[in-house]
Amino acid sequence: MMKKYAFLSIASLIFAASINAQEISKPNMKITPPKAQKIQKQLTAHGDVRIDEFYWLNNPEDEKVIDYLKEENLYYESMTAHTKKFKEDLFEEMKARIKENDQSVPYKLNGYFYITRFETGKDYPIYTRKKGSLHAKEEILFDVNEMAKGHSYYNLTGLNVSEDNKLISFGVDTLSRRKYDIYIKNLETGEIYPERIPLTTGSATWDSNNSVLFYTRKDEKTLRADRIYRHTLGTDPITDELIFTEEDETFGTYVYKTKSKKFIVIGSYSTLTSEYRVLEANNPTGDFRIFQPRERGLEYSISHFGDNWYVLTNKDNALNFKLMKTAEGATTQENWVDMIPHRNNVLLEDIDIFKDFLVVSERNNGLTQIRIKKWDGNADYYLPFDNETYTAHTTQNPEFDTKILRYGYNSLNTPASVIDFNMETKEKTVLKETEVLGGKFDKNNYETERLWANATDGTKIPMSVIYRKGIKKDGKNPLLIYGYGSYGATVDPYFSSVRLSLLDRGFIYVIAHIRGGEYMGRQWYEDGKLLKKKNTFTDFIDASKYLIEQGYTSPEHLYASGGSAGGLLMGAIVNIAPELYNGIIASVPFVDVVTTMLDDSIPLTTGEYDEWGNPNDPEYYNYMKSYSPYDNVQARNYPNILVTTGLHDSQVQYWEPAKWVARIRDKKTDSNQLLLQTNMDAGHGGASGRFEALKEVAMDYAFLLDLEGITE
Repeated sequence: MMKKYAFLSIASLIFAASINAQEISKPNMKITPPKAQKIQKQLTAHGDVRIDEFYWLNNPEDEKVIDYLKEENLYYESMTAHTKKFKEDLFEEMKARIKENDQSVPYKLNGYFYITRFETGKDYPIYTRKKGSLHAKEEILFDVNEMAKGHSYYNLTGLNVSEDNKLISFGVDTLSRRKYDIYIKNLETGEIYPERIPLTTGSATWDSNNSVLFYTRKDEKTLRADRIYRHTLGTDPITDELIFTEEDETFGTYVYKTKSKKFIVIGSYSTLTSEYRVLEANNPTGDFRIFQPRERGLEYSISHFGDNWYVLTNKDNALNFKLMKTAEGATTQENWVDMIPHRNNVLLEDIDIFKDFLVVSERNNGLTQIRIKKWDGNADYYLPFDNETYTAHTTQNPEFDTKILRYGYNSLNTPASVIDFNMETKEKTVLKETEVLGGKFDKNNYETERLWANATDGTKIPMSVIYRKGIKKDGKNPLLIYGYGSYGATVDPYFSSVRLSLLDRGFIYVIAHIRGGEYMGRQWYEDGKLLKKKNTFTDFIDASKYLIEQGYTSPEHLYASGGSAGGLLMGAIVNIAPELYNGIIASVPFVDVVTTMLDDSIPLTTGEYDEWGNPNDPEYYNYMKSYSPYDNVQARNYPNILVTTGLHDSQVQYWEPAKWVARIRDKKTDSNQLLLQTNMDAGHGGASGRFEALKEVAMDYAFLLDLEGITE
């Protein structure tokens, strides 16, 4: 498709010529921006008529659409031409802090140590292993730098080694559409087998006999993961056996092997409901049996150990979840017995099982906690953490028979560490702390805080804040506030060496832990979705107002950013309270909510009904329409806005941000910048490659810094 549209229309060439003639020392607001053609499309639902004058952009096969996106890219290049060198400098500055010749902490699995390393000057990882000892000879599994040659985008995922250590399955996406082909490599000979399994999630799992591979296929149009197949090694994938189809279009499905290696598990999931099927891994041609039949609103996940299953669930109205236990052969819910009861103030997020210990990941008052319990009852304690802007989480712990727990820790001003903790002696060993190169970083130069803003309804909204010590709260500080607030996904405080490029130039950085995530527990999520979705937007606005009131910043220096569902947040706040912000960055923004949610042919739409509501119901239709950014664009002043998207995005289709920008440009009454940049080679996750993504960050930062008059 890209070759077909590798040319520009005559109008585009004239536009490009006018750009080249402009001075490049500062934004030239006299340049005429692209003007999308208006073709009225009438959309009717529940007797309500909406007119969408830019609906025609929903057609990537139309050369006019591609030309328009390229014109917008040319306009972006023109308006930011004066920052070109600054963007390059920012990129080099951020890249210079990252250790190029680096490797992960090895972890042991089934007799091998697995290591991922990077080499200087190369964009992609090299996956390796060593047998038995770290002093053994290195075996290269994949050098992705070689595999990615000739591709503008390349993603390798889903690496899964067979139990005999001889075979590995892996998924490859070269379009950024998240449609992976699965391949199999012989690790003894280096041969990649001829069987190619298309249109998958990229992940697969082996049976215990190393001869059968289970994997998930996607629907070609909607990209919903809806079918589980069984592939026998050495056969044509076209003959693979379909063993499960998820008929409910609001569900997806996946397959994995338990840590105990005893069972293959098929999971079915929606926002509110889950269901599992299990089969002994040494009987790959057998029939899966249902663990507990799905019930609307019953969520559970399962872990196997010994002769028992451990079930993390919201059964019995356990909003923050509880841990239950049941015998291997008695899996339905009437057999489940409480192990860790439900607590109103503690969210139970996950468990890790070891031979002698149970490790529980919890969240209390927004803070992550790691709890360690000995099976014999002789120990029950929490790992100590000493501030309020950190995050801690368990990492690779693939083995049962060990007293060592591996976990990760970082905070807003502390680089990420990988730590081995002896659960018996309570001794910890820091295996690695991410290096920040350049010799300029000192964590003591930065102050961190947790602040609480009052929401409109009286709820306290937490924020995590970092800035260089010595700032004055005089309202003159540039401040970037970030938010997401959907799907129960929590953005914990985390360290970023890239972010130093803002902090060291005087910016304050804030993460707003708004409702719609689970920072304050499951109720925090429930209060920020469906018919309470607007709480997400008003929380963010109230957090912004608090920062202004307390002198951290002012509307002239306040900036906001968010991506995907966080891009919806950006679209909502610029309609509700545009006067609060000088600039907005909306990345791959979900902004055409009503039209997208009414179109069940668009990838992933049906699975979103429990998050946003089903607009085929008039109540949800009207509520969505009341906040959908595209439907609420008005003739008014808007902040400076940078919008980014990817042509091949499978999560938020490119036409949503393209239409949104076209409508704002048509209606807005100000002379502020409105920029759309489309990556014509990438999708939802942006560019591939270790450092290519930094160029996109440099683009965002240059936009913010330029608005502040900071040029170096």
